[in-house]
Amino acid sequence: MKTMKLGKTGIDISRIGLGTWSIGGGSAWGGDHELKTVVDTIREAPKVGVNLIDTAPGYNFGNSEKILGKALEGMNREEVVIITKCGVTWDQEMKGDLFNKVNGIQLYKNLNSKSVKKEIADSLERLGTDYVDVYMTHWQAIEGSEYYVPIEKTMDVLNELKAQGKIRAIGAANVNIRQIEEYLKWGQLDIVQAKYSILDRGIETDIIPCCRENGITIQAYSPLEMGLLSGTMPRDYKPVGAQIPKKWFQPDNMQAAMDMMDQWKPLCEKYHCTIANLALGWILAQGDFLNLLSGSTTAEQIKENVKSAELEIEADDVAFMRELAEKTDK
Repeated sequence: MKTMKLGKTGIDISRIGLGTWSIGGGSAWGGDHELKTVVDTIREAPKVGVNLIDTAPGYNFGNSEKILGKALEGMNREEVVIITKCGVTWDQEMKGDLFNKVNGIQLYKNLNSKSVKKEIADSLERLGTDYVDVYMTHWQAIEGSEYYVPIEKTMDVLNELKAQGKIRAIGAANVNIRQIEEYLKWGQLDIVQAKYSILDRGIETDIIPCCRENGITIQAYSPLEMGLLSGTMPRDYKPVGAQIPKKWFQPDNMQAAMDMMDQWKPLCEKYHCTIANLALGWILAQGDFLNLLSGSTTAEQIKENVKSAELEIEADDVAFMRELAEKTDK
C-alpha cells in the first residue's frame, strides 16, 4: 500500500482509508452486521497496509465507534490512525440546529465548546483509547441560526484539545471554500473530508486548488457512490436506506452510470482490475495529496480496494474516463 503524509503533521497514512459508516449498521444500511465479521474486517486492515480508519458518533448513534473500540482490543493502537468527528449529536439537553431524525431520534448540529468537549469524552470512551489522531468537524454550523458558532470559537476548543493531547490533528468535513479559509485563520487544518467521485467532481473548482496550496490532505468519501461504482449491482437494483434519495440512484441516472461502466470494461482487461478498482484508482490519479475513504464490511472487500492504490492508470485513460463521466452527467 502506498502511503502519504497527513497534511503537515508528518503522520504517515495509507492512501486508502477504511470508512466505517456501513460497519456501524443501522437503518441507513438496512440493519446491523454480524459483530465478529465487522470486527475481523477492521483488524484485517493494517495487515494489508490500510492504517487509516474513519468513524463518527453519528454513524448509528455511536455504534460504529463501539465496534471500532471492540476491534482495537485485539490490535496495536499505535499501528492505526483514527479519525472521528464532532458536531452531530443526539443529546437532547445540548440541542442545536435540527439535522436528521433517525428511528424517531432527533439529531442536532452543535459545535459549541461544551458540546464538543462532551463529544470527545464520549468518543474516547466508546473507542477505548485516550486520544484520536484526527478530530474532525462532521457538519458545519449554520450561519444566522440561534445555535451558530463561529469557526474561530470551534477552533479554540479544538486547539485546546490538541494541546491536551486528546487529539493530534484537526480536520473538517463538508466545508465550502470560505469555511476552509476561515479555519486556516485560526490554526492548523490538516485534512478536509469531501464527497468526491468520478461522477461528483464539484470540489475540483476551488476546494482542491486551495487544499493543494495550503498543504491540506483531501480525503474523498463516497468515491464509489454508495456502492454504485463497484460495478456489482444488477440493472434492476433497488436502492435501500440512505441510497434512496441520492442523485445517482434515481432510475435514469443509475442506468446511465451503468452504461458508463460498461465502457470501462476494456480498461478492466487492460489493467487486470475491477470496475471498483478503476473508480478508486481514478481518484488517486488526480494527485498525491488525495486520500480515499472506502467503506468495507468484509476483509475481502478491503483486500480488493487495496488493489486500487497499486493501479498506475495511464494519463490517456484517466482523461478518457473523465470524458465519459462528463457525458454521463449532462
